[in-house]
Order: sequence, then C-alpha cells, then structure tokens
Amino acid sequence: MRQRQPAIDLLASEKGTQRKKWKGLLPVALIFPNRYGLGNSNLGFQLVYALVNSLPGFVCERFFYHDHQPPVSLESGRPLRDFPILLCSLSFEQDFFNLLALFLAGGIEPLAEKRSADASRFRPGQPLIIGGGVATFINPEPLAPFVDLFVVGEAEPILPQLMEHLADHLTLEEPEALLRGIVREFSGCYVPRFYSMHYGEGGVLTRIEADSEAPARVRRLALEKSPVAGHSQLLSPEAEFANLFLTELGRGCSRGCRFCAAGFVYRPPRLWSAESILAALAERPEEINRVGLLGMEMARGEDLTRIAAYLLGQGCALSFSSLRADAISDELCQLLGQSRLKSAAIAPDGGSERLRRVINKGITEQDVLSAAEALARAGINHLKLYFMIGLPTETEADLAELLLLTDKVRQTLLGVGRETGRLGNITLSVNSFVPKAWTPFQFHGFAPLTVLKNSIKFLRQGVAGMANTRLMVDQPGNAFYQAVLARGDRRVGLVLYAMLHSGQNWRQAMQGCGINPEDYAMRQRGQEELFPWEIIDHGLDRRYLWQEYRKALAEKSTIACDTSQCRRCGVCND
Repeated sequence: MRQRQPAIDLLASEKGTQRKKWKGLLPVALIFPNRYGLGNSNLGFQLVYALVNSLPGFVCERFFYHDHQPPVSLESGRPLRDFPILLCSLSFEQDFFNLLALFLAGGIEPLAEKRSADASRFRPGQPLIIGGGVATFINPEPLAPFVDLFVVGEAEPILPQLMEHLADHLTLEEPEALLRGIVREFSGCYVPRFYSMHYGEGGVLTRIEADSEAPARVRRLALEKSPVAGHSQLLSPEAEFANLFLTELGRGCSRGCRFCAAGFVYRPPRLWSAESILAALAERPEEINRVGLLGMEMARGEDLTRIAAYLLGQGCALSFSSLRADAISDELCQLLGQSRLKSAAIAPDGGSERLRRVINKGITEQDVLSAAEALARAGINHLKLYFMIGLPTETEADLAELLLLTDKVRQTLLGVGRETGRLGNITLSVNSFVPKAWTPFQFHGFAPLTVLKNSIKFLRQGVAGMANTRLMVDQPGNAFYQAVLARGDRRVGLVLYAMLHSGQNWRQAMQGCGINPEDYAMRQRGQEELFPWEIIDHGLDRRYLWQEYRKALAEKSTIACDTSQCRRCGVCND
C-alpha cells in the first residue's frame, strides 16, 4: 500500500480546483448522502476513503448531497456519471431518499433492474453501486431495489480484496456474471437480485428464497483487532467538527442497551488496547490539538485514565459526544477542565429508574447526579441530558420522574455554582423511541403519535417552572417516518422511488402504493415472525432477542457482555 496521505484536506481540493490525473487508474466515487460537513466528520467514511486511495490502481473521490443539484466530486469537480463504481456510505435511514435523489440528479437510474437491462457491462453512466455503512447492515432491504451489492459489516476485512477483484473483472464480465463471481469468492457480500421475498396474508413476510448459488443468509464481517485504532484521515475547517482529530476506542458495546442497534450488530464488542489508541493519537498532526474520542461510553476506566494522562501531557483539549455517567474519573475531569469545555452530555435515556431497567441502561439516578457534580466542578456549566419518550411500558409516572431527575441535576449544578460563581444550565433533549432491527425491541411497536404529543406537552409544562432549563424535542412525525424505514422492506424502497418521481411526501406516496405505514412502524411483532432484515446473519440468536424483550417487559436487567465466557446471544458461540 502507498504511504498514508497527511490528515489535512487541502482547501484548494475542497473547492474542486485540483484535477487528479486518472490515466491508468480505476475511478471510484465515495458517496455520503448527507451534507458535506457531517460526511467529512464521519470516521467510517474517512477510513474507506483512505483505504481505497491507498490501493494501487485506484483513485477515490468524494460526493455529498446538495439538494438535488447535479453532484460533482469534491476533489476534481467531475460529474457522478464519470465513475464506474459508486461506494455508498449510509449511517442513517433518513439518507435513503437522499441517495436516490443524488443518483437522479447525477444522471444515474436508481433502479438496479433498469440499469442492468440497459448495460452489458458496468461502466460510467451505468455503474456498479455498492452499499455499505451501519444503516445498511442493520436493514438493507429498503435500498435493495437500487443497490447491486452490499458489503455487509466492516470494510477493512474485505474491501482491499474486493476492489482488486473489481479491477480485474469489472470491464470484462457482464453484470450478472460479475456479481455471481463475487458471491462465490467473498463472504459478506449481499446481492439483492439473487433473493426473492414471499408474502402471505396481511402482507407479512413468510419466506426468503435464495438463488441456488447464493448463501441462504449473508454473514456480517467484523474486524477482529487493530494495531492502530481507527482515526481521522482528513481534517477540514469546513467539516461538522472542524479540525478535530477523531480516534475510536473500540467497536461495539458490552452494555446491552435494548434499544441500541449498534450495540448488537457490532458484536462481539471489541475494545482496542490502550497501546493501539495511543498509537492512533500519535498520528495527530502537530498543529491540531483538539481530540475527539469515539466510544467513551464503553471504554474501560483504567484506559480512559491512561489516555487522559497522555492528552494532558500533550496539551490537547478533549471533545466528545456524550459521557457514560458511571465512567467519570478524576483524571478525566482534570482533562475536561484543561480543555475548557463549557458543555457536556449525559444520556440516561430512560426517564425513571424503572425504565432504565426496562432498557437495560445500567446507570442509576445517583450515577447521573454524581456525574453532573463532577462535570460542574470541572468547569462545565452547560449540561445536556438525553432522554427518550415512547419507550416500552412507559407511563406518566415515568415522565414525572424524568422531570424530578432533571430538577435534581439542576439543583446539583446550582449548588456547585454557588461555590464557584458559575451559573449552570441544562438542555433537556427528548427524542421519540424508534424500534430498530436486531434489538430486543424489534418486536415492539412505535408509540401512537397522540401519546407522544401528550408526553411532550406534559414535559413542557413541567420544565416551564424550572429556571435555567430548556426543552428540545424532535417531531414525533419525523420519528414515525424513521420507524417505517427502520423496519421497512423492498416495498418501502419502491415508495421512496415513487416519492422521487412524483414529488409527493412519504405519506402520499405510501397511500398511492397501497401501503399502510402503521403496519411497518406500529405493529407488534410475534416471536416467530420472519423479518426482511434477517437475510443478514449477525450471529445473533433471535431466541435471545425475544428473551431480552420479555425480560424488558418484566423490568429485569441483563449483565454486560463478557466475551471470555459469555455465550448468551450466540455471536461468540462459533
């Protein structure tokens, strides 16, 4: 492989003024169907970009979504139709429609069957479209009508070999033969056209039929270990987190929160060693002193202490998305104080002690209050609290306890503020719970919109009397749409296609396609029902997920994963 490029995005390149020479190289478009800043701050996207560009014979350029404008690459300003291979990185269900809109704006037919009917080879204008990213290996089916090939799981174990195969075969073989060869040679590759979905009464999936040459299910790929933890490959002042050097502490999570898809599809949890993380931090350019650690909610306390000591010695400032309330050490607080952070986030998620048992959060009210005090004493005077509403079994009593906990945190901040002379304030961020595939809550329905709206009204009234506290809520209707996509299938994908060509909103398009969105989002699922996303094999025993769901309803907790001896979920049983 070639030497890694410096982790700095040239501003000239940002503006598309540099044109790379393509002679003798196979051009690959890397698409993130969201705005530029968010894409360039996505570590997985960066790692794929650097990996493809490190391979001999390839050039990889980036594309982002710009409200139906004709897409051009960031590096050279070339149009999307110039690229014979499109790698699509999707992290969020809401980006599914953006991806189709980007295809259409770029002159690419979104439907795979129409592209293949007109093409004897994959080539510019009629490219091979490869899907990846966590949203696609949680549930790829809404994008199945549009994507030729999904890489299921993490890119590092397969992408170099797959790209080498494409370099040898892309222009020589018909699409069908090329895809069959990939399925025969590589694991972790899902080609939707080799599978058919059969439905029974009420539109419920009854059978998934695989082509004779395709595996019955596609096993997800995972990186086993990393001598150097994943870290930023590009730094840009125009990114979402400008000039922030990101480093991952591991992948997966041992906590087992029952609502969190990432905690299940990234199993087994892998914590990178402190040495691996420090090796990644050593790659930081000298002029960058802001460091973001990904996965602080899962890291070992002793590792965080060691990393904090290193960053203190380097004079670095720390940034993060949220902290685990029970993983705040003295060293970490010292680093936070040096970083001059003014805000931090804690995610209790469940509003009451009972709900936190239901979702298996594993933190107590006292954990939250102790964390709030420690953060306030470290100089952080703006605290964000993340909660969900509409969780299974939630009642008004749980919402009342949410408000009571918020007020206790507020009083804690005020107490520290009287001593230090710094006034503290709280942002209460509340989102509607969305049931996700591959979680114990995949069986549970999305809460009725009227219930969610009443819950928000109740919280608004409760927060109105709290000084220095503001409430931020998502729109339940947006969460409902996300729930439809999260539990969607290929029929939902065709609704997205109808939206693209009709200009209708998703409700109008679903009605026109004869689809009831409540059947996807709100319908309770049974223990034996077959799900469209089960074409993917994460190694999870669905009986375990059902047992965890029943334990949730019984308000029983489950201890964290211990991969040295735990065999409960099935992932480590091989």
